[in-house]
Amino acid sequence: MAELSYLRASDADRDAIAERLRRAAIEGRLEAEELEERLHLALRARTYGDLERLVEDLPRQSVRRAARAPASLGGAAVVALRVVFALVAIAVILTVAVVMAAWWLLWVVVWVVLRGHECARGRRHHRPPRYRLAGQR
Repeated sequence: MAELSYLRASDADRDAIAERLRRAAIEGRLEAEELEERLHLALRARTYGDLERLVEDLPRQSVRRAARAPASLGGAAVVALRVVFALVAIAVILTVAVVMAAWWLLWVVVWVVLRGHECARGRRHHRPPRYRLAGQR
């Protein structure tokens, strides 16, 4: 960063440093007065060198973040969870489809049974007309 220390900093650069200072204060690395002083200097800084001097005694990333498990383990866990959720969703969809099919099958069976009773009842109570041949009584 030494070769860039004379270049002018942008508003986004100043905001990034200010956010880094706030995180350091939250972690307990800076006291409130020191945070206020450094924020004031960060917002007035003109070059990268001015900004770098404000955070040179702070670690680049949080110690808590560095102590976490490797990213590959977290990525594998995320993939495993996605697979499990996908399988659960498929199982729920198949279950609903089977229940819906069984429900309509039940209605078809009920309809056939009721139609069968109507036909059977109709045959008992209503006799079809008999046709007589000419000359028969």
